[in-house]
Amino acid sequence: MRATLCFAIALMAVSTFAADRIEGRVEGARQPIAGAAVTLWLAGAGAPLKIARAQTGDDGGFNVTLDAGQRGTGVFYLTATGGVPRANPSGKPNPAIRLLAILGTAPPERVTINELTTVASVWTAAQFLNHDGLSGNALGLKIAAGNVPNLVDLRTGGLGPVIQDPLNSNRTPTLARFNTLAILLSACIKMPAACDRLFGTTTPPGGTVPDNTLSAALNIAHYPWYRPHARFALLNEFYPVPAGKHWRDVPFIPYLNFPPSAWTLSLVYAGGGLNSLGGIAIDGDGNLWAGDNFLVGAQSTIFTGFGGGVSKLSPNGKPLSPMTTGYRGGGVDGPGFGLAIGPDDRVWTTSLAGRNISVFDRKTGKPLSPASGYDFDGQLGPMQGIIVTPSGDVWALDNGKDQIVYLPKGNAARGRIFGRVSNSKPADGFLKFKAPFHLAIDQRDRIWVTNSGADTVTRFPTSAPGQAEQIKVGYAPRAIAIDSRGNAWVANTVGHPSTREKLAFIEAKLKAKAESRKKGASEADRAAREWIDLYEIITKYPGGDVSLLDPNGRLRGTFDGDNSLIGPWGIAIDGNDNVWVANSTGHSITQLCGVRIDTCPPGLKTGDPISPRAGYLGGLQIITDVAIDPAGNVWVANNWDRPDEGFKQTPSEALSTRFGGDGAVVFFGLAKPVRTPLIGPVQALSPPQTIPHP
Repeated sequence: MRATLCFAIALMAVSTFAADRIEGRVEGARQPIAGAAVTLWLAGAGAPLKIARAQTGDDGGFNVTLDAGQRGTGVFYLTATGGVPRANPSGKPNPAIRLLAILGTAPPERVTINELTTVASVWTAAQFLNHDGLSGNALGLKIAAGNVPNLVDLRTGGLGPVIQDPLNSNRTPTLARFNTLAILLSACIKMPAACDRLFGTTTPPGGTVPDNTLSAALNIAHYPWYRPHARFALLNEFYPVPAGKHWRDVPFIPYLNFPPSAWTLSLVYAGGGLNSLGGIAIDGDGNLWAGDNFLVGAQSTIFTGFGGGVSKLSPNGKPLSPMTTGYRGGGVDGPGFGLAIGPDDRVWTTSLAGRNISVFDRKTGKPLSPASGYDFDGQLGPMQGIIVTPSGDVWALDNGKDQIVYLPKGNAARGRIFGRVSNSKPADGFLKFKAPFHLAIDQRDRIWVTNSGADTVTRFPTSAPGQAEQIKVGYAPRAIAIDSRGNAWVANTVGHPSTREKLAFIEAKLKAKAESRKKGASEADRAAREWIDLYEIITKYPGGDVSLLDPNGRLRGTFDGDNSLIGPWGIAIDGNDNVWVANSTGHSITQLCGVRIDTCPPGLKTGDPISPRAGYLGGLQIITDVAIDPAGNVWVANNWDRPDEGFKQTPSEALSTRFGGDGAVVFFGLAKPVRTPLIGPVQALSPPQTIPHP
């Protein structure tokens, strides 16, 4: 009886996993690894579930089976442990080998597990991996798995298509950085004596020494800023250039010739109309939305530009909006920094050229606003920031006419304007804005507005806009973000000028601006001149800083990121309350320790930089906005490429379409995941979100 029962259970187990099979191969240093233990796992919100096991043959091959009914119920991944690497002439097993390949919700039929799949999987899923396995919110896991094939071909174990495309292979250090990481892992596989050196340099600050290649890679991904030169130096130790040769004898090329400032991995995603991105936002499915200052392929300049539309990318960078135009209609014409997503599947944007507000359907991209947009009968000027509040109200900023627009529950028919020109009651109007640029709402239902033409933030209760107060920050503030404790973080693009030369330079620009007004220069020319002046200020005298205001509006600190902030523009808060700053002319992003110092590296205090002095680099041009997604990826908007041409009345013909920046840049797994869309202050992503169905 007992034997029969055991046979029935065994037969049930076989039939459970007989529906599908994954054939694969485990490699190290491009040679097979025999006798490696291969395990198929299913990851979700809890501990990963072990699905099947196998052992590799002499050729590194293996087979595992799974139930087709489990597809889509989580994210599958494979680990390979130990074995005898054929790249090692000793023929001895190497217990330090541990490799990884994250497969997604529908595993491929053929998989190669090697160093490249390990690096791709670790960096994209860095926020969900620990030394015991992979787990996390379903949407974040899906986003992470969806980006793995952009870096590596899971079938062959070679390079993926996106990391090799023209925007990434030759214009960023990502490809060489990716291969170099894999080379360092290969040394431990090929030469076990190298493992101790690898593990010693990948020990995290205050942490324990890793004992396998996967843990070593994970430590680098979690602490990319820590001892980057020491890790790079291993390349010469493990693979010195042979005498009489020019290149190292390594399994992957190209590799780095110079040490990186940090071991981050980023990719540039383009298409879908992306060009000269202004504001960006992440929707509830993890898709990126962006407002495009200019139309792709148009000969746009600061004086005359063909306004772009709105673009949408999937979480793995696939364009979902029309390739050249993006989504158009509904009055959209050259959106700037204003883009927001509501809980009701509506995407709101403001236009600089169109001087209006537009709204689109999040699922279809169809415009929901009229052909002229919501322009309040021509009362609006060039528009910038816009938000949707937790109560469903929409607030938007008129940067050109110093006004704020209020749409209760998003209803434009009931909309009102507050500011210099007001269609509301006189008691409700107030002159509190100076080129308002960006805004946020806090936990007390108060709106905070940055005044880019001054050095102040305006704050008022949503129920009583007339009770506004002014709060001093730095000069030319741009983005503002509210952390989970109600503090406001403000990016001051010019900062606090202190040198006599810088102050004189700014004063000269202001004087020239006043003279331009007296001479009757057109509004378009004056606006163009203002952008040129700002660019000249932050390039001639680089700097800028971030102000921290507590919930009572008191200044708690001014931070320059150890002089790493250069023209700070966009700002975002992650799920750990760490602060991310987009350095417009610095071509970098800076990570600052937030108010929860327990989530920062040991020894850091609020406002201290976590990222290196150079910031995080890779694929960035002159940038504007920054946003965090549910996988902890940091998205950055490339805004300008060639301002030297865009600032001319008539640019050079060959470069006349190069003013706008190329695409969006995503840094994988750097930040604590957040709930999206961002409506109100930041929220860490807990409890888990569900995987959206296509």
